[in-house]
Amino acid sequence: MDRNLENNFADDVSTTVEAALASRRSIRAFLDRPLARDAIEDMLRLASFAPSGSNFQPWRVYVLSGNARWRLTQVLKEAYLSNVAPSRDYPYYMDPIEEPFLARRRLCGWGLYKKLEIERHEKERMTTQRARNYDFYDAPVGLIFTIDKRLETGSYLDYGMFIQSVALAARGKGLHSCIQAAMSEYPDLVRRELGLSSDELVLCGMALGYADPKAIVNEYRPSRRPVEDFTSFIN
Repeated sequence: MDRNLENNFADDVSTTVEAALASRRSIRAFLDRPLARDAIEDMLRLASFAPSGSNFQPWRVYVLSGNARWRLTQVLKEAYLSNVAPSRDYPYYMDPIEEPFLARRRLCGWGLYKKLEIERHEKERMTTQRARNYDFYDAPVGLIFTIDKRLETGSYLDYGMFIQSVALAARGKGLHSCIQAAMSEYPDLVRRELGLSSDELVLCGMALGYADPKAIVNEYRPSRRPVEDFTSFIN
């Protein structure tokens, strides 16, 4: 294991915007350590300063812990392991996924499995690993983000900035997160378990807690494209 990574997690509070941006990553193993409600409320308060067109503020957040979190995870995991076909409220990916995006997706997925020493033929181990999504990766707190179904594409753009702001605010408190599209795969089950209206579309979830510094899976971080690859400077 990368000992520098473990040391970073040991005193893992990002005190600058630059540090929060650079250290935010998808964490897939958390410590069994509770989070204070006032800390979560403060994170959401900070994130609420995210910009939104005409100040629509389209976000709605459900914070799950304890039995509420456990009940939802059991229902979602059972659906996944029973091969219930996902049915999102909105299309997350193009269908079919084309290049160059397909190659990036494959590189990300196989990079994670390689870190976990899961071979391509080990379908059962892959399924077990993916099922951990629905446990919020054992994080003590899971967030569910919903949006009013009447809203249009611009509000989804605004919502993305809010979710990123939540993840960055978490870094300022020594917490880590994993933003989870998987939590939107069975929206009817989420609405049923949380007692939500059919007018609320389930966007995604987020695992939130203290990263486990000894978990090998937390060493994995996919590469990023260099600035010159996606930027054009026009004078």
